[in-house]
Amino acid sequence: MIFEGQAVKVAVDNAGVATVTLDLVGESVNKFNSLTLNDLAKAVDALKHLDDLKGVVFVSAKDVFVVGADITEFTSWFKMDDEDLADKLRDAHNIFNDISNLPCPTVAAINGIALGGGMELCLACDYRVMADSAKIGLPETQLGIYPGWGGSVRLPRLIGPDNACEWICGGAQKRSADALKDGAVDAVVPVAKVNDSARHLIQQVLDGKLDYHARRDELRAPMVFSPIEKMMIFESVRGVVGAKAGKHYPAPMAAIKTVEKGISQEMSKALETEIQGFIKLAKGPVAKSLVNLFLNDQQIKKTASKYAKNATPVKQAAVLGAGIMGGGVAYQSSSKGTPIIMKDIRTEALELGLNEANKLFNGQVERGRLTTEKALKAMSAIIPALTYGEFEHVDLVVEAVVENVKIKKSVLAEVETKIADDAILTSNTSTISITELAKDLKRPENFCGMHFFNPVHRMPLVEVIRGEKTSDAAIAKTVAYAQAMGKTPVVVNDCPGFLVNRVLFPYFAGFSLMMQEGADFQVVDKTMEKFGWPMGPAYLLDVVGVDTAFHADQVMAEGFPDRMKHEGTNAVDRLFELERFGQKNGKGFYTYEPDRKGKPKKIFNEEINTLLAPVVTSQSELTEEDIIARMMIPLCVETVRCVEENIVASAAEADMGLIYGIGFPPYLGGALHYLDQMGLQAFCDLADKYSHLGKLYEPTAKMREMAKNNETYYGV
Repeated sequence: MIFEGQAVKVAVDNAGVATVTLDLVGESVNKFNSLTLNDLAKAVDALKHLDDLKGVVFVSAKDVFVVGADITEFTSWFKMDDEDLADKLRDAHNIFNDISNLPCPTVAAINGIALGGGMELCLACDYRVMADSAKIGLPETQLGIYPGWGGSVRLPRLIGPDNACEWICGGAQKRSADALKDGAVDAVVPVAKVNDSARHLIQQVLDGKLDYHARRDELRAPMVFSPIEKMMIFESVRGVVGAKAGKHYPAPMAAIKTVEKGISQEMSKALETEIQGFIKLAKGPVAKSLVNLFLNDQQIKKTASKYAKNATPVKQAAVLGAGIMGGGVAYQSSSKGTPIIMKDIRTEALELGLNEANKLFNGQVERGRLTTEKALKAMSAIIPALTYGEFEHVDLVVEAVVENVKIKKSVLAEVETKIADDAILTSNTSTISITELAKDLKRPENFCGMHFFNPVHRMPLVEVIRGEKTSDAAIAKTVAYAQAMGKTPVVVNDCPGFLVNRVLFPYFAGFSLMMQEGADFQVVDKTMEKFGWPMGPAYLLDVVGVDTAFHADQVMAEGFPDRMKHEGTNAVDRLFELERFGQKNGKGFYTYEPDRKGKPKKIFNEEINTLLAPVVTSQSELTEEDIIARMMIPLCVETVRCVEENIVASAAEADMGLIYGIGFPPYLGGALHYLDQMGLQAFCDLADKYSHLGKLYEPTAKMREMAKNNETYYGV
């Protein structure tokens, strides 16, 4: 052993080949924190001073290679001034440059995930051997930055600038077959053979079969393209990436600019170009928001794991109510390994639910993500039922019948008599009070809310709602089941609408008020989509279902009459009267026709303006700024109320609930991060401009106090 640290150790065998083993003490994965970087620097320095070194293999003692940089630690880098941050990046560059300049061939033995800095370490080596089960990639653009340790310089020289831009800008994790096809790795082997194969590559160099000097020379030199070739490559890449990234996410386009400049430069100059571009992104608001989101995501997953720590796993689940939602829940449960009974009182509803699950499994098979055999096995774990025959063996039930308090109470009371005393009963309600639903139950301590979002297979969030009598054990088991389904659970306290819908309906109320003032809903939709929402409010109401929104609005108005009750008929009321329920019956604000793939395509039809004319009570000229403010202020204030009233435990959980539940624009980091970035005083001043619109536009007293004291929700 020539070096042994807490994250890296180096041993040299009798043939003069060194093995650098990555094994971060006290962690389940390898990651690049300052400890690992320092150890790696010392390890490489030790190798530089060895005589007659024949080769170096980088291996991992863990199931992953290196998952990337430790984001919790590296956020402090982004707060440094430009020159200090540049020096930090140069320190990392120096380590990787020293690896690529070692006087012998180097090979990365990629046994598992190698992302970000882990991938950049692999790129600094001469050769790469990858396990067939491993994944590699440069996901930095998902954090609002781009690779800063040489990735934007080395990858284009290895696989070509067009492929490299696709890898970097997309930020995807690449499977072994794709990595080999693009030339990012030199061999793919079973995981058990990765280290031996890497050692064999060294031997091939020593035997004169491979020339690592020639490879190094080629990868260090500027790439040569004619002006027309270069223009065609980068104009094409910019077109594709720009359309996907949009104006709110600058990192992908900045990465293209850096790659374009760097390929014509010597290695050292190209690395400096990378550093300067990285600093601009790292200091920008989008990187701050997206890094904050990443940290929030880690926090809520840790919180959920604490809840679920002592829970016994759900071995058999059940869902009451088939149809689209029930079929979605059944699919999600069985696809992640928990068998589920799907019960309904109607055979046609069961068929609808089974068809929904089957369609989703077929989609996975068509995309190559699942074999036919595995899909059939998972499908067989969904057991349709018209009776409660097998319910005595169920650990947890998800009630997903119609959103009607009387029907739900009746169904819940009935199923409670059919399940074991310790089984957990949950309701997939979107707005109805869990405490109210529990009133007729004999074991209210075993009951809580489990609110899925539609479509279940796509939406990551599950709200787990605690009623007045819900036990910790019920919450723990429900959280554990949500995690087992591959979902991100957020525990919230009971109130009408809970977190997500309580915040969403003031947003819809802001839209309805503008419609009463003669606003064009298409203009509002386009403005909010341009602002960063995946769909505008009218389109979202059509997708949610106008009938669903109408009934939920009544619940919210009853729960918060001071600000959510409205006078007269609004746009949602009017469409409900006209039985224009949105996508589900082909007409709402928009009309819908199936596209080539059978998905509903929205079409604007002039008749809607005539139909909505009775709700218009005045005429106002609204600018884009007015539209954004009038939509966002009620949403932000209600999110604050949820935190102040302890409906949700933290700013992080509130923000992630909105991002995962309703598609709040990620580049803004969530409603409370958005307020921090804007400044609470600036927000209160903006809200006061619209105070004539009612209580929805009134900041809370605590918000004004925090504004006065320059306080923030994230304390930074």
